[in-house]
Amino acid sequence: MNTYIGQIALLVRDYDEAIAYYSTALGFCLIEDTVLSDTKRWVVMSSSNGAEKGCRVLLAKASGSVQEEFIGNQSGGRVFLFLYTDSFEDFHRNLLNHEVEVVNGPRDEAYGRVLVFRDMYGNLWDLISTMP
Repeated sequence: MNTYIGQIALLVRDYDEAIAYYSTALGFCLIEDTVLSDTKRWVVMSSSNGAEKGCRVLLAKASGSVQEEFIGNQSGGRVFLFLYTDSFEDFHRNLLNHEVEVVNGPRDEAYGRVLVFRDMYGNLWDLISTMP
């Protein structure tokens, strides 16, 4: 049996602003953008240029005030998104160039070089180097 998590949903305010942010500030690629209704789209982005490797992000526009309250805080303020890169310094520089808030780091840990950043909505991400 082959089982894996293919994508996770990330609550956003607006599809187009989220696509623009994640593609420029984080270098993600738009994999799919399908209109499902007047208010709903199926928007999938990938950190790996559409390759099969890695978990994809489904940008889910919040529907109603209850969901809107959780935009940027889906995990109660904990880091819940972990992005691995083999170009740590380049990625860090890109974050700074796009004025992404680096919450702490970079620092060296037993598992590699890491920094924590906050995306445009307030979600906390770990950026982790895959190189020693």
